[in-house]
Amino acid sequence: MKAVDRRDYSRQYPYEDSPQSIGYGATISAPHMHAYALENLQGYLKPGMRALDVGSGSGYLTACMAKMVGKEGRVVGIDHIDGLVEASIRNVSKNDKELLDNGNIKLVVGDGREGYVEDAPYDCIHVGAAAAGRPEKLLSQLKAPGRLFAPVGESQQSIMVYDKKEDGTIAEKKWLSVMYVPLTDPEFQLTRGL
Repeated sequence: MKAVDRRDYSRQYPYEDSPQSIGYGATISAPHMHAYALENLQGYLKPGMRALDVGSGSGYLTACMAKMVGKEGRVVGIDHIDGLVEASIRNVSKNDKELLDNGNIKLVVGDGREGYVEDAPYDCIHVGAAAAGRPEKLLSQLKAPGRLFAPVGESQQSIMVYDKKEDGTIAEKKWLSVMYVPLTDPEFQLTRGL
């Protein structure tokens, strides 16, 4: 996280340990939540690995993950809001343009609930908004072994860590109670007014 300056990704209070609005009804997560995600996924973010960041928003965590997988790895950031993807490309370009130029980061517009089959399978998947239930489509895009880190739930949410084992079976662990914006469609997100 020290290698990627949050000031490039958040206009206001970039170092405050709380979520900050990035427009379009979205937020950049608090730094401690990004740290939790990277810590939980670090075994699946080794050099040469491939990752998916669902709800990539400002692009901050996508860039952190790309630094971890190195020049041989790739991180796909997917968000369903065109303006956020455009902003994330600008944000990454400020100090880490080579990550985009070299293909270490790919930022795309799409429905993250469906994952991104084109670059699957992934060693790990991070989800930055709360899924209503177990994210089966994302789990199907994990390598075996692989790990998915996602907030899950509606009124009561928890970070769920799903581990796909070598034989394809999935173990799940409820880790931490949280409150995230819902993983939803663009129309709902844009009318919530964050």
